[in-house]
Amino acid sequence: MTAEELSKVIVKGMEEKKASKIVLMDLRDVKNSMTDFFVICSGNSDTQVEAIADSIEEFVFKSHKEKPWRVEGKNNNEWVLIDFTNVVAHVFLKDQREFFALEELWGDAVITRID
Repeated sequence: MTAEELSKVIVKGMEEKKASKIVLMDLRDVKNSMTDFFVICSGNSDTQVEAIADSIEEFVFKSHKEKPWRVEGKNNNEWVLIDFTNVVAHVFLKDQREFFALEELWGDAVITRID
């Protein structure tokens, strides 16, 4: 599966659990980036963040039988990072997303907002 295909599946997993402010960041032309894409979204509560993260993993596994290389942050569900190596999904509580401001940190990326 290509990174673009994986990104689309991740977005579907986010949408399934009503994630807000979904953003796809293409990092392929960004110098020293460690992955091809970031897919970022917000949840309204730690329970929703957990549900979104679980949905992402479920959608990717059902469609392509792939599991993430690494998952971080499920112990507190404020920022869950799901690393599929060529695509990394970030599921934030709204205030955490504003604080870490990944969209600004990776300002050279091509950003697509998903409505």
